[in-house]
Amino acid sequence: MAKGLKTGGGSRKGKPNKATAATAAAIAASGLTPLEYMLNVLRDDLSPPELKMDAAKAAAPYVHPKLANIDHTVDGSLTVNIKTF
Repeated sequence: MAKGLKTGGGSRKGKPNKATAATAAAIAASGLTPLEYMLNVLRDDLSPPELKMDAAKAAAPYVHPKLANIDHTVDGSLTVNIKTF
């Protein structure tokens, strides 16, 4: 059994597969992404406020990602050393 890092084979990290690449190409060819459409509805002065609110809720996760929950508890003691020069 080989040990250590893989030296080859397999997909590279971050490279889209064929289906994802084809979907991205089709969206780019259409000229208008779903996010752009939602932002256009949001910016349209003639759109009703309810529709604008729904567009803002749907577009928000793409523009402003949620922050991760972080546990801030500390177990044990903390020692601080201060050096003067």
